[in-house]
Parts: sequence; C-alpha cells; structure tokens
Amino acid sequence: MSEWLVLSIAMASACAVVLTITVINHRRVGEDDDPSETPDVIEYMTMMIGVVYAIVLGLAIAGVWEGRGAAQESVRQEAQALHEVSVRSEVYPAEVRARIRTDVDAYVAHVVNTEWQHMSDHGSLTERGTELLDQVRRDVTDYVPKTDHEGQAYQPLVDQVAAADDARGARGQGAEATMPGVVWFGLIIGAAVAVGLIFTLQIRRTGRELLLAGFYSALIAFLLFLIWDFDAPFGRGLSATAGPFLDLFPNALE
Repeated sequence: MSEWLVLSIAMASACAVVLTITVINHRRVGEDDDPSETPDVIEYMTMMIGVVYAIVLGLAIAGVWEGRGAAQESVRQEAQALHEVSVRSEVYPAEVRARIRTDVDAYVAHVVNTEWQHMSDHGSLTERGTELLDQVRRDVTDYVPKTDHEGQAYQPLVDQVAAADDARGARGQGAEATMPGVVWFGLIIGAAVAVGLIFTLQIRRTGRELLLAGFYSALIAFLLFLIWDFDAPFGRGLSATAGPFLDLFPNALE
C-alpha cells in the first residue's frame, strides 16, 4: 500500500471519528445548555496539555529526522570511501587494479540492487554484502607494494576500506526503527487525550467549529504519520536513498 494512501486514510479516519463524535454529542445536549459555562480550569488544562503534547511531537520529529540524516550521511561516507579505493588503486599494476575495481563494483551492485531492499524488508544487512566487502579488503591488504609509490598508496587504501566498513556498520544500525515502543505508546495516548479534550470545550455543529476540529485531528494524524515514516530511514517513502552510490558508480544499477 502506498505511503500517501496510508496518510490519506489516517487523516480521513481521524477527521471522521472526531466529526462523528461531535455530531452525536451535539444531539445529546439539551436546548438549555450554555457553551459559555465551560469552567476556566478546563480551558487552561486543555491548553497546557496541548502545549506539552506539541513539544513532545516536536522532539519526536526532530529525533527521527536526525536519525534519517545520519543514515543518509553513512551512505555518502561509504560510497565515497569505496570510490577512493577504486580511484587510488590506479598506482597498482593493471592486474591488481582490475581485481580491486571489479570487486568494488560487485559490492556496490549488490548493495544497490539487493541489500537495499533487504534492509527495507528485514532491517538488517546481508551476509553476501559482508563477504563482498571482505573480498575488497583482502584485495587491498594482501598485495605487497613493489615500489615506493605503491607503498605510499597502500596505507591510505587500507584506511579507506576501513572507513567503508565503518560506514556500512552505521548503515546497518540505522536500518531498524529507532523509536522505542514506549515512546509510540505515549504519542498515541497523547494524541487520543489531546483530541478528546476538545470535546470538553462543548464545540457545536457550526461549520467553523467542525472545520477546526477536523483540521486539528488531521494535523495530529499527519504528524504521527511523519514520525512513523521517518522512523525507518531505509524502509519507507521519505527514506534515505542509494543516490551517493549511483552518483559515484553509475553502472551499478541493473
């Protein structure tokens, strides 16, 4: 199911529930009821709870957005490190250089075409990807430099492979959802309380009040969807992309 379809259903459902309850509640109110009699303490508590919940939502959105940014940065670092390995191997003999570049291309192709979808489905890296990166490491470390020029390039190449391995590990850690279940429990309960409290203000069936109630509930549904979407940096609509790999290795995509 499309992410945008999920969002539309969530927002429409939130509006429908709130408006339905409002209409039903209005029918149960007597003709002599006065909406101006809402106690001031209820208005104050409703405002304070709304403010507190808004702060919590803001912190949650900031947290998942930062996680998404870190995931995208790990992808960029990994792609750049592998690109450096491929380019700096130029100083090695043709046979060694070709082997290193072939294995780097094989690893990148696996990441783009296979491992990316695996991360989305299972929240983890593939064993095959680990094997391919280990092969690149062996290509670099097993070669014994024959000249001073090759010797000067050896350690930087080893460092770049280590940087790619480190960035790969960071990418694997970011493949899973980052928001704990208890936080989601608090966000959902908070949303129910925040929306439920608007009924204590004795809203009526006027067009303006119904419109505001619908927009309010739809906004909360949208913000919760946004948190849910960002919570899986590699698995949902607004996720990190394999763009850095494709920019540096344009032939990797099958």
